[in-house]
Amino acid sequence: MSNIPETGRTQRVQIRLIVIQVLVFSLLLTLGGRLWYLQIRNGDEYTAEAAGNGVQQVVQPAVRGSILDARGVPLADNETRLVVSASRTELLKMKDDGVGVLTRLAEVLDMKPKDVRDKVRLCDSKTPQPCWNGSPYQPIPVTDEATTQQALQIRERAEDFPGITAEPTAVRRYAAPGKAKTAQVLGYLSPVTDDEIKQAQDGPSPYLRSDQVGRSGIERTYDKELRGKAGVTRYEVDNLGRVMGEAENDPAVAGSTLVTSLDARVQAVAEYELAAAMKQVRGETDKITGRKYEADSGAVVVMESKTGRVVAMASQPDYDPNDWVGGISGKQYAKLTSKKSNYPLLNRAIQGQAPAGSIFKVVSASAAVRGGHAFNDRYECSSSYSLGNQTFANFESQGHGPITLGDALKYSCNTVFYRLGHEEWVKDGGIKPKKDAKNWFYTTARDFGLGAETGIDLPNEVKGRIPDRKWKQDFWEANKDAWCKEGKKGGTYVQQIAYESCLEGNQLKAYDSINYSIGQGDVLVTPIQMATAYAAISNGGTLHEPTVGKAVISPDGKTVQEIKPKASGKLPVNAQTIKDLDKGLRSVVEPGGTAAWRFGGWPQDKIPMRAKTGTAQVYGKQTTGWFATYTDDYTIVMTISQGGTGSGSSGPAVRKIYDALYGLDSAGNQDLKRALLPKPQKALPKIQPDGSIHAPKIKPYDPTPVTPEEQPGGQEPQLPLPPGGQPGLTGSPASTGRQP
Repeated sequence: MSNIPETGRTQRVQIRLIVIQVLVFSLLLTLGGRLWYLQIRNGDEYTAEAAGNGVQQVVQPAVRGSILDARGVPLADNETRLVVSASRTELLKMKDDGVGVLTRLAEVLDMKPKDVRDKVRLCDSKTPQPCWNGSPYQPIPVTDEATTQQALQIRERAEDFPGITAEPTAVRRYAAPGKAKTAQVLGYLSPVTDDEIKQAQDGPSPYLRSDQVGRSGIERTYDKELRGKAGVTRYEVDNLGRVMGEAENDPAVAGSTLVTSLDARVQAVAEYELAAAMKQVRGETDKITGRKYEADSGAVVVMESKTGRVVAMASQPDYDPNDWVGGISGKQYAKLTSKKSNYPLLNRAIQGQAPAGSIFKVVSASAAVRGGHAFNDRYECSSSYSLGNQTFANFESQGHGPITLGDALKYSCNTVFYRLGHEEWVKDGGIKPKKDAKNWFYTTARDFGLGAETGIDLPNEVKGRIPDRKWKQDFWEANKDAWCKEGKKGGTYVQQIAYESCLEGNQLKAYDSINYSIGQGDVLVTPIQMATAYAAISNGGTLHEPTVGKAVISPDGKTVQEIKPKASGKLPVNAQTIKDLDKGLRSVVEPGGTAAWRFGGWPQDKIPMRAKTGTAQVYGKQTTGWFATYTDDYTIVMTISQGGTGSGSSGPAVRKIYDALYGLDSAGNQDLKRALLPKPQKALPKIQPDGSIHAPKIKPYDPTPVTPEEQPGGQEPQLPLPPGGQPGLTGSPASTGRQP
């Protein structure tokens, strides 16, 4: 037992507790003093330092996916270039706003100082191109064509070029295989804008400030798939910019590959032949007016008849999509958007509108059948048709007597359709329509897909126009006030027209239906609409949504998302009527038909050809030529604005496209070794184990016609003459509405 008294032991414990309390109190006092020092006395200083700390992110742009043709040939891919960029943020920190740096940079790059300054200025409503329409906080490309020597100068003299970088970067390249630009179909890229980032919905923005975004064509339609996902590494840094640690790392994911239904070889042929046809027509003279044809624009569509897939699509005038890579120059931008150049950015295959002319007659023939007129009954094909004091003449005032609707297509007889259109208008009640009016000529056109978008996977498609009673009423309501203000009874011609339109512009008149029956008047169609309609006749009646995209393939090649053909409806006639239309269109290329002179020697027994010619009047311009054709495999529609007749302007070009597809010479002999695509391409390109796709070689198109071997007697087969003319003879309908 301890000898220490209990009272002594208690005192020692108390002393120890007091000592511990003093120590704890001292520590708390020291800690409080330190906190006061940090937060009160030097609080502002440390707050400023902490504010300088933060998170910086380094963006590694994703490699944009390639765009391939149906066989794997690159139409758009990427190449590594030395890109010189300027940080606008760093330049604006300088006393002269970076003018000195940009001037020195211009000297190194062999550019004008003004051109360099223009490249880095921001776009607004008052600033002309070139300018930067992307985020002002990301590096702005000055050139993507820097040489290695120029890049080394910039990097070695970094003190002379603050805010300037020179780095190897993957840059978009439009390869133009076989000289096929495919411009309006592919489209182009430009930087994402702040407005697009702000307007992004459904959560965080899908864009980074460094992104390039598709602005037109399939670059725009499939932008999400092609763009991929940029890599972002986030670093914690102090106020001096020193890295304190890595916060997060999201690796870049390359964009997917888009396989299209286009064939680069056929695309090259289509582009060349369209341009050559327009050039040829510009050397010819309108025999009525004595003026040279202007042939200022045109388009051609080559489509698979059974699927609606687009094999080739060309539009003139065209442009080089590489002009947009790295930022477009002011001179180039002005050229592409000027009236003088006739707006080459437009894809006239889906945005070019014109009256259809006689290729519309398949619609009118179908409407007549729906209205109770038998296809094979006889209808008078007189030289003209009269309505009051107006006379509507047949093409070249020719008459063929009583003929079937099939023969009316063969000879392109206007007066047959004038009568039918007028009769249906009367049956519907004329100016005062019946409540149960069927309006077969107008509803049939809409059932053929006209007056509406086809749904093609390209942006900015236009609807065209079917001028039915509703359209007349809506158009009158929109323009009535202006007509009533301008109109004057007994005034000038323009004033008198405005006066009449003010009073009765909402009425569908008899002459409206007469002109409409042959695709004239206020009708507007696009080449893609007519190609879709004729393809439906070819395949037995199915309308398809045309497609350019065929499949989306993941970067590693393991995931393939096929874009399958999609039906959008059925033609509004039965199978027998479709067969009758097909037979009538086949007769158009046979002796006596309006397109026979363009298909002399064609092997009809092996590759049945059907066609329809058309020449449409456009107010204030020369006539627009149309040529609509199809086989069991392909549908081709070509149009040339201010180019005269359809068979005269487009006929030779369309024939050459078919010759290239099937490997035919001028006499119709087939050589499958020369055939580019005798049957539509069904399979997708073969994917290699590493995810890549082997691209077959492609040769530039040789436009030299292939002639047959010498025939017995040393003569080649003779082409049949067109009705009433010689090969090469063209003419334009007069203002009375004549249509070939």
